[in-house]
Amino acid sequence: MHTIVLCACGSRNEAEEIARDVVERRLAACVNIMPATSYYRWKGKIRVDREYVLIAKTRSEVFARLKRRILAVHTYELPEILTLKVLGGHRQYLDWIDEEVDK
Repeated sequence: MHTIVLCACGSRNEAEEIARDVVERRLAACVNIMPATSYYRWKGKIRVDREYVLIAKTRSEVFARLKRRILAVHTYELPEILTLKVLGGHRQYLDWIDEEVDK
């Protein structure tokens, strides 16, 4: 099954490092980096920060390894790592993900 993994980073450099690392390791076929303004509560205070959201296209079978790799290099105390199941899509694109991601 295919999955999308979301992960927010505090800097563009960190986002690029993680994206390149997981693609090189074949843990994701593609990673988009999107700038975002995040509003959240952290340790009792409302925070507003500039972040960079990674959108990684991968397979659910490699999620545990992908998560371990992100946790190994991420600088946040509590990184956001979420998965979204892909229920469908362009078959040729999904096949390409299958070819690019180690199983």
